[in-house]
Amino acid sequence: MDTQASRPEPFSEPQRLEKLKQLRSLGVNPFGHRFEQSHHAEDISARCDELMGSTVRIAGRVRAIRLHGGSAFIDVHDQTGRVQVYARRNVLGDQGFALLDQIDLGDFLGVVGKVFRTRRGEPSVDATEITPLGKALRPPPEKYHGLQDTELRLRYRYLDLIANPEVREIFRGRSRILHALRDTLEDHAFLEVETPVLHTLAGGATARPFITHHNALDMELYLRIALELHLKRLLVGGFERVYEIGRVFRNEGIDRRHNPEFTMLECYQAFGDLQDMMTLTEDMVSRAAQAVRGSLRFDFQGTEIDVTPPWRRASFAELIREFGGPDIDRFNGEADWRAGADAAGIDATQPMAKVMDDLFDRFAQPHLLQPTFVINHPALISPLARRSETDPRYAQRFEPFVAGMELGNAFTEQNDPLAQRAAFEQQAEQRQLGDEEAHAIDEDFLFALEHGMPPAGGLGIGVDRLCMLLLNAPSLREVILFPLQRPRQQEG
Repeated sequence: MDTQASRPEPFSEPQRLEKLKQLRSLGVNPFGHRFEQSHHAEDISARCDELMGSTVRIAGRVRAIRLHGGSAFIDVHDQTGRVQVYARRNVLGDQGFALLDQIDLGDFLGVVGKVFRTRRGEPSVDATEITPLGKALRPPPEKYHGLQDTELRLRYRYLDLIANPEVREIFRGRSRILHALRDTLEDHAFLEVETPVLHTLAGGATARPFITHHNALDMELYLRIALELHLKRLLVGGFERVYEIGRVFRNEGIDRRHNPEFTMLECYQAFGDLQDMMTLTEDMVSRAAQAVRGSLRFDFQGTEIDVTPPWRRASFAELIREFGGPDIDRFNGEADWRAGADAAGIDATQPMAKVMDDLFDRFAQPHLLQPTFVINHPALISPLARRSETDPRYAQRFEPFVAGMELGNAFTEQNDPLAQRAAFEQQAEQRQLGDEEAHAIDEDFLFALEHGMPPAGGLGIGVDRLCMLLLNAPSLREVILFPLQRPRQQEG
């Protein structure tokens, strides 16, 4: 078996190569040149009567050709849909009409012609000029009975987009969601910024990073696992409301809710707190839902979801108890946590952060179908958040859950450099005990905090998961254009 990088099937379309040769022999460039479009397919369909008799310029991919002696009907598809082209020998001339013999399904054409309706009333274009713009040397996926196999659809997303027009609608929906998120943040006076992807230290979250090497500086660098710490440096520098939508990278497993490369939105509000971030979350999600679903109530994989504010607020401990788990409020130390986990059938020998997360995942997470802000997480798994003023075992933190899925993470940010150093040192102890994802001590960030950072609220939203929810997709891979996959294995 050949386990090298993914390769396409060997090329085996001699007929198409021959047509390519014939076009060139006629003095026609099979790969075209600039072609100015005046209209799209949906324009002609929606405004046919208004455009009747007008000359239009359209361009798109050939999806069907029907020859009838001295005439032909060609289905041309652009990004808005299908338009029928009527081609006649007595209009195009013998040479112009002969070009159609060299056209294959999948080719791109430019067409100039007049709008009319056929006897059956179908909006069409009566071609006066047809120009090849891009020869397809391979057939479209329809030749192979469509493209339905999920592995092939995701590996060859460009073919998926050709064969399954509804997939294009998913990504148009994703674009509308991103617009809604940005519009909401702009309305709340946040400034969009960009921060580095390459970090000298992987921080801002608890995750395993990807490591790379910079040759000129001869140093190891990390692809960022979060946007947080650079954005908070900007609060130190005097910006009061900042956000970034960018790619982050975590060297972890792949499943329907995880991809190693994903899109994160993070925003930070000086002089704000957790309550401000809850209000902002409700506003962003509800406006995004309205943008793509037209309602705050919608179906997600058979469950009706209602994102109408206000959302339920419930503590980490309360939810574990509610669904049959131990009363963690009674736990007074690591021994209690490990004993509780063991009694619940959870591996109690794992790092403490994993024990805590697993207890919540086992008892509470699957039941959080309607929007819920989970608050008061254990401080040990919240090293960048302020501790609760009433119970220092817990942090001023929330995670929004919808449809049993975590959508994000938010804090009342820790701006005390001494408390932040102590939290980092506690994380370093966990790292020494075997927790590879524990946060490292970031001296440069501490140096920034020591110059003074205002109290602040911070929020991170997993954009791909939000799109998965709002677009009713069963997996993250359906809302990421090119999700990571294993190299394809082929016979040598």
